[in-house]
Order: sequence, then structure tokens, then C-alpha cells
Amino acid sequence: MKTLFTPYKLGNIELKNRVVMAPMTRCRATGNIPNDLIAQYYEQRAGAGLIITEGCAPSANGLGYARIPGIFSEAQVEGWRKSTEAVHRKGGKIFVQFMHAGRMGHQLNLPDGAELVAPSAIAAPGQMYTDAGGMMDLPIPRAMTAEEIISAREEFMKAAINAIIAGFDGVELHGANGYLLEQFLSPHSNQRTDSYGGSVKNRCRFILEVVEAVGRAIGMDKTGIRLSPYGAGGGMLPYPEIDETYSYLATELDKLGILYIHLVDHSAMGAPEVPVATKQTIREKLHKTLIMAGGYSLDTAERDLESGLADLIAFGRPFINNPDLVDRMIHNHPLSSNLDFNNFYSSGVEGYTDYPVYSL
Repeated sequence: MKTLFTPYKLGNIELKNRVVMAPMTRCRATGNIPNDLIAQYYEQRAGAGLIITEGCAPSANGLGYARIPGIFSEAQVEGWRKSTEAVHRKGGKIFVQFMHAGRMGHQLNLPDGAELVAPSAIAAPGQMYTDAGGMMDLPIPRAMTAEEIISAREEFMKAAINAIIAGFDGVELHGANGYLLEQFLSPHSNQRTDSYGGSVKNRCRFILEVVEAVGRAIGMDKTGIRLSPYGAGGGMLPYPEIDETYSYLATELDKLGILYIHLVDHSAMGAPEVPVATKQTIREKLHKTLIMAGGYSLDTAERDLESGLADLIAFGRPFINNPDLVDRMIHNHPLSSNLDFNNFYSSGVEGYTDYPVYSL
């Protein structure tokens, strides 16, 4: 049997295989509340050893996109319970990913009273879709005060408690793809002059404080993080001290005892490739689980598992149109080539729960 399909113990959690379903924004949470359709989507894909949900806002300020779910209200917690129960019935495990969009949002996508906030008042490049106004330029966010940084950290902690109440097996902090946590890491988006800006250590401070707070609330054995050095998403361009930043961050995360680092290489999507040396450095610094993601095939997944570079392998897009992806790979069945790009981020079943499983 290939290593990818063997069981794995993630902390205290028994996974039936080493396949991870990567988090993917799908925009089906009408009113920002997870629903029956979302539960069906994850239940269909419960053959994965571990599912990591789409990005889920820990607070109203984090709701940057149209129709993304949150986990800061009672209705959202109850909505997510439908997904966790559905996945558990199929023998799967599921973590929720906390995605605070920070400057990667638009006011038209936020509820009343919420604001677009970030480390510094610097707009991200590009545009964003809004249901109310179509495509809009990304606006200049308001720089967070020191008190608001503390408040945001507490919001992550409260969201983690909500996640456990909702039945999740753990949480993943989204420190990648140009969202709030990564915005603190990068000098392109963080030009603060206080203890959260300037040096590599200061720019890593917020992300480490959030990890520590979440781990204190629910246990570090239920706390992971996603990172994307060289990812380029949301204006996160490479900078001179990028390797120093991620080496320091991996060292400090390991000291905290984090359950896993989920390292994504976006080069398959056109971003700069993460150097092998950077991956190896993070592997060496981390004494817990390393999940690798980014354009993997069955062969390349086996290669990195066998070499010890990765412990688990995450697949993203193949899970969209192959709900039975693991079974297809185990039995060497062809993967579907039918991928409905037009409905990646729509609101209905089309291109979401209507993909069939393999049949002879």
C-alpha cells in the first residue's frame, strides 16, 4: 500500500489516511451562516483523512468576501455543527480554518458595524467581487490600534472555543494567502513603528500571540497553522528577509508546541516557487507534523512522504470535482476533467455538490 493511504496519528487524532482536503473558499454561506448545502459538500469528501474547511471568519471584521462563513455567533456555531456531524458520521476528521481577511475585503461585504482593518493603512492591489456592487477596487483599510490588536487576538481565541463547541476536531489559523496574519508578517503591508512592526521578531509577534492564545484556549494539540512563503497573494511579494522570517517563525511555533504547519507552495498557480531550502529549513525546525500542499500528484505526494519532507499531503482543486478523490487514487480510477470554473464562487449546488463519484 502506498504511504499516502496509510493511517497517521496527528497528535491525539487518528487519521484513516494521509490525504488532507485543503481549504478552499466556495462562498456558499448565505448570510455568513454555514448551511445544509455546506454540510453535504464536506460529507461527500469525508474520504480524506483530514478535511480543513474553507476560510471562516473569527469576527465580523474578518468577513472580507461575499458569502464566506463565520464562527462568532450562535447561529454560525449551530450551522457548523451540521458539517462536523456529517463528516464524523463518515469516519472523517475536520478542522476549521480561521481566516481574518484584514485588508483583503470590501466594506460592501461586511455587516453593519464591521470595519476593514489591517496592520497599516495600505491597500492591497486589485479588485474584489461584491454581491451589492460587482467588482470593486480594494479600499484602504484602517490601521489597527494597539488595543484592537489585543481585541483581535481575543476574537481568535473565542472563535477557537466556538469551534470545539461546534464539534470540530481542531482549528487551523490562516497565516497565508495575504490575509491578516500574513499582513503582519510582510513589510509590504506592515509598516508599523510599535512592537508589532519593523524587525522580523516584531512582525512575527501578532501571529505567535494568536497561536499561543488559541492553544491556551483549546489545547495546542488542536491548533495548526497555514503558511505560504513566496505566495504573492494579496500583494505579499518576496522581501529580503523572507527566509529569515519563516525560519524564525517555524522555530517559535515549534517552541509553542503547535500541532502542525501547513506549508503551501503556490507555484502551480503562478506564484514564485518556494525554494527547496526553505521547505527543508521548516522541516528541520518543526518537530511535529508538516503538511505540504501545492499542485501534488499521486507520484509527487509519495515522493515527499517517502523522503520525510512531508507527513501529510493536501490536495485542493482535485477535491472539487472528485468528491471521491481518495477512492479514485486508491483504485487507480481516472480523475474527472470536468471542472465548472464559472461556479467556483456562486451560491448554489451547481459546481459544488453536483459532481458524481466514479462509476464503471
